[in-house]
Amino acid sequence: MTVTRDGKPVLDLVPHAGAPKTKKGGIDWGAGQAYLRSRGIENAVPYIAENFDDPLPEDFLLKPLP
Repeated sequence: MTVTRDGKPVLDLVPHAGAPKTKKGGIDWGAGQAYLRSRGIENAVPYIAENFDDPLPEDFLLKPLP
């Protein structure tokens, strides 16, 4: 990943040389749930709304912070 400032590259983010290799393909939610169950944690994330990652309304974005 390249980080830019004013459209010009300023640094590259790369994995550390000693970092373990990870498989690509996203998060394995089933494995995460199995791990939590093995630790006695049944509902670590009980509910995530369907619209969780929907864009925020424009009027919310334009309102100044308190």
